[in-house]
Amino acid sequence: MGMHPDVAVLLDLVPADFAGGEQIDWAAAEATLGTKLPSDYKALLDTYGVGDIGDLIILPPLPSDVPGWEECHVGSMTDGLRGFWEDRGGVPHVTLGSEAVLPWGSGMNANEMAWLTNDPDPDKWPVIAWRRQHSWGESPWALFDCNMVQFITRMMLGQFDACPLGDASLWKRTGAFVSWREQDRRFRAGLDPATGEPDPYAEMYPFTEERP
Repeated sequence: MGMHPDVAVLLDLVPADFAGGEQIDWAAAEATLGTKLPSDYKALLDTYGVGDIGDLIILPPLPSDVPGWEECHVGSMTDGLRGFWEDRGGVPHVTLGSEAVLPWGSGMNANEMAWLTNDPDPDKWPVIAWRRQHSWGESPWALFDCNMVQFITRMMLGQFDACPLGDASLWKRTGAFVSWREQDRRFRAGLDPATGEPDPYAEMYPFTEERP
C-alpha cells in the first residue's frame, strides 16, 4: 500500500528524521476507543511515530510507554475537551453534543484540536479547534472543512484566511518533528528535548528516573 497522499505532502515540509518507530495496533486502538479512526491520522503515526511537530503534540490513540508521556493520549484528553464543548456551547451553528468531539492534538499555548465525528466515515470528519486566545466576542471554537493532516499543512503553508489557532508558532512556518523517544534520549543526555542543543540548565536539573 502506498503512502497516504496528504502525509506525502507533509513529509515534504516536515521530514521524519527523528521518527519514533512505533507500530500501533490499530485494531486494538479502535476497539478501545469504540470508533474507527481517520486514515490520514493512522498514516501519520505509522510514518512518524509518536511525538510533536514544533509545539504541536500529536496525540496517540492509547497510552505511550515513553516516560513522562503515559497520560497524554486521545483517551485521556477526551473528557476534558468534551467539557469545554459543554461549557462554551461548541462551534456556532453546530447542534451535535459533546460526544461528537474526539481530540487528536494539543499544545501550542493551550490550543486543542479534535475531530467532529459527524459522519460514519471517519475520513469525512472535519477538524475543530478550541482556541484559548481568540478575539473578543468570538467563539473559542472553530470548524475547518479538512482532515487533520491537511489542517497541519495548510496552517504551515498559510492556506487559511487567517491563523486557525490562538498561537502562530506554526502559522506560515514549519516545525521539526521530534518523537517522544528522541526527546527522552536528549533529556537523559542533558540536551534540550526539542532542539537537541546543549541545555544550559541541565546541571541544575539533572536527569533522574523520577521525571516530572
